Amino acid sequence: MNNNIKVTMMGLGYIGLPTAALIASKGIQVRGVDVQPSVVDTINNGKIHIVEPDLDGIVKHDVERGYLKASTTVEQADVFLIAVPTPFKGNNFEPDLKYVESATRMIIPHLEEGNLFIIESTSPVGTTEKMAELIFTERPELKGNIYLAYCPERVLPGNVIYELKNNDRAIGGIDDASTQKACDFYRLFVTGELHPTNARTAEMTKLVENASRDVQIAFANELSMICDEAGIDVWELINLANKHPRVNILQPGTGVGGHCIAVAPWFIVSEFKEKAKMIRTAREINNYKTEWVIEKIKNKALEFELNEGRKPVIACFGLAFKPNIDDLRESPALYVVEALVKQGFNILAVEPHASNANTRARQVTIEEALEQMDLGFKLVGHRQFNSLPDFILNFV
Repeated sequence: MNNNIKVTMMGLGYIGLPTAALIASKGIQVRGVDVQPSVVDTINNGKIHIVEPDLDGIVKHDVERGYLKASTTVEQADVFLIAVPTPFKGNNFEPDLKYVESATRMIIPHLEEGNLFIIESTSPVGTTEKMAELIFTERPELKGNIYLAYCPERVLPGNVIYELKNNDRAIGGIDDASTQKACDFYRLFVTGELHPTNARTAEMTKLVENASRDVQIAFANELSMICDEAGIDVWELINLANKHPRVNILQPGTGVGGHCIAVAPWFIVSEFKEKAKMIRTAREINNYKTEWVIEKIKNKALEFELNEGRKPVIACFGLAFKPNIDDLRESPALYVVEALVKQGFNILAVEPHASNANTRARQVTIEEALEQMDLGFKLVGHRQFNSLPDFILNFV
């Protein structure tokens, strides 16, 4: 496979846009498709709608050179990639593939013999095969004549461009020919090692990576609640325990957010209900930690009201799901703020990376919060919060 190909990226969000931009930077024609006209217009003007270091310059350069163009419609291409959300639905946290299926249906009329179809969206095991069945039901003449594969991203927000290029990738096709074809494509822009496998194993790899992190974070979060009751500084405790050469406890937080770690483990639990006991428990612990934080803030507010005879003004520092990014997806900090507002508390929200976040709390600057608040709580470890006064209660 060479650079003289056309690539279509379905979805121009936190993964789709950086991936499309990286591919285009290699002199490959990329058409990004998104359902939001505002996103399309922003990108075609050489700008970006998300916060990600170095991405703005790459997108501007790609657009100016004519290698990256955004649209709301699909056209013929040689390679089609899907990087759309895969949320869960209902109280049983069952995976919802409506966006993946919708993107696939948009692609189907434009598929031609020899095309490569790749799903990057975090998906339950068997998704690639389901989409293959959908394609071949609609276009039976394509069976055996196109290539289908799954290749999950594994990147850290805030360092996406570097990791898209340098991290190893697991690539699994529905057959050996599809795996090879997908590997040939990723070699055009990935310098990390490519690990060929089958689609089901590649899908499970992504889920297991996220579930593993979730379990480790759950241990830290559970430990923080135990230490609070025991009157022990959990940060000092973890620092001392990690002096052991074979111990590496992670840092506790407000909970777990983001589209991957907070969601993907449920894809395993929903399909393997009787076997995934530890994975389910870890998810429950991390969700409970968020509720625990809410109760801690409410108790502090009640204590203030009893002492001062009035309700406090509460400042919550951070809304994103992790430090130094603007991503609010599945954010436990945002959940805490919205829950407190709903229960009638006077909340000031500080989020330096998303000044117009979709929250019912009143957004203010750090300086305004410090001036107006009675109580303060750090929910996210943004670098802008490193110099906050010691009297602000730190949950991260």
